[in-house]
Amino acid sequence: MTWKIPLFKMYWDEDDVTEVNAAIRTGMSWALGPQIPKFEKLIADYMGTRYCLTFNSGTSALHASLLSYGIGAGDEVIVPSFTFIATANAAKFVGATPVFADIEETTFGLDPADIEAKITPRTKAIIPVHYGGFPCRIGEIKKIADEHGLILIEDAAEAFGAQVDNIKAGAFGDSAILSFCQNKIITTGEGGAVVTSNRDFYERMKLIRSHGRPDTLDYFSTTEILDYVSLGYNFRISSMTAALGIGQFHKVERIITKRRLDAAYYRSKLQSVPGITVPPEQPDTRTVYQLFSLRAEKRDNLMKYLEEKGIMTKIYFPPVHKTHYYQNVLGYTCKLPVTDAVSEDIISLPFYPGITRDEMDFVIEAIQEFEATSP
Repeated sequence: MTWKIPLFKMYWDEDDVTEVNAAIRTGMSWALGPQIPKFEKLIADYMGTRYCLTFNSGTSALHASLLSYGIGAGDEVIVPSFTFIATANAAKFVGATPVFADIEETTFGLDPADIEAKITPRTKAIIPVHYGGFPCRIGEIKKIADEHGLILIEDAAEAFGAQVDNIKAGAFGDSAILSFCQNKIITTGEGGAVVTSNRDFYERMKLIRSHGRPDTLDYFSTTEILDYVSLGYNFRISSMTAALGIGQFHKVERIITKRRLDAAYYRSKLQSVPGITVPPEQPDTRTVYQLFSLRAEKRDNLMKYLEEKGIMTKIYFPPVHKTHYYQNVLGYTCKLPVTDAVSEDIISLPFYPGITRDEMDFVIEAIQEFEATSP
């Protein structure tokens, strides 16, 4: 279907094209090129961490993180069900068990109280998610992880640039993953990263990312036989991907400012509409609005109404524990009342840098019309 107003659009300019063209025109090092460490340093410096390692997706970054921490069979990892399925699947990738904790309604992040209730002697890690660019209650979650000696991996896939008390979301945990998929704050089409300040973890991750081969020499530029010291994967990004990331990175604050201004406009027009609840920003945080989500009492009918007008919306997220795989194949039966309630009325509206006021007004007026006329 051709949407009059799509859910999202990529935000790019000629600087992105210039960076990618320059990488291509070298005619060499399209893999393992200098653009990759440059992009990684930009991210690490921005995040306030010592290290960054790029991956071909946020999912690969999560997978490699759990492998690097030695998490495996017999271990439990506490995750939300209100998330993209990769957050939970990463535990399955390494043979561990994802344990679903409920969320709370202010940030849609993991509820610290329910995390406490789900900890067992087998728990090894917690993976909280910063939903849609809203920082979760990461300070409380970090305290729980520290008190119980648990690994804290922040899933900041949707929250690049978000802050809590002027600290970047993703800089609180032992490590964090980022995503650069096409609908994220900055994008390389596909791509991801891990940030950390732990050197040992960083070195293990480098081996996992590239077939277990130490990166002492450029594999494609040496005649020496390089050794393989552990099992690893091909989770690398290309030089052109990193070049695009560099171009995107230089616009990140401009993108965030635009998202925040547009979110404030949506909020000002929609917060008084009957039947609609717009989640508030939390004190001492910077929300970056990778998604603009609200709760609608007649969500499913509203989505159909907007679709008829050519306005795309989406449900972020249906609960992971209710997917066919988790419910019918793995046999999960979870009681997550807040997750269930939020998932039943959450709706994400069209939102992207470059969305015009006319487009936003079209969406707003359609929602107002629906709420004023629906029985």
